Amino acid sequence: MIHSFQARDVVTERSELAAEKCVTPGITTAIAEVVSDVGLEVGVWEHSVGTSTDTFDDEVFVVIEGRGTVTDQHGNVIELAPGVVGVLHPEDETTWVVTEPIRKVWIVRGED
Repeated sequence: MIHSFQARDVVTERSELAAEKCVTPGITTAIAEVVSDVGLEVGVWEHSVGTSTDTFDDEVFVVIEGRGTVTDQHGNVIELAPGVVGVLHPEDETTWVVTEPIRKVWIVRGED
């Protein structure tokens, strides 16, 4: 079975980011899982303007709105802008500096 969705129209659930992850106080993120089958999970994630830190599982993402940077603990930088595809790994300790609210589609391996 094939799937598709309009990433800009997906309704996400917004919440305040945990304080220990916020460099800038009051950051909010939002998430919605859209597809969970065939060994993959696909969804939409948002991050408000500000700076935060986090780690992720293996993930491929595509930025559809917003601007900023994500930097890992080794100084590698991804310039975030619409159309940019990024790859994250579990050992990556990331710092997100978001200058325009980010909306991205993420793809991870599903639970077996």
